[in-house]
Amino acid sequence: MNVLIYLVPLALLLGLTGLIGFMWALKSGQYDDLDGAALRILPDDDIAP
Repeated sequence: MNVLIYLVPLALLLGLTGLIGFMWALKSGQYDDLDGAALRILPDDDIAP
């Protein structure tokens, strides 16, 4: 049971770190262009006529 003294704060710290990272990604615009990557692979520019 003594191990919970270490694991619970560690789990909260890791969860908070993930939440801060996700909020930073939202603020920096990582999720703004959701369709761009999907449409970038479609053109056949590398095929010679």
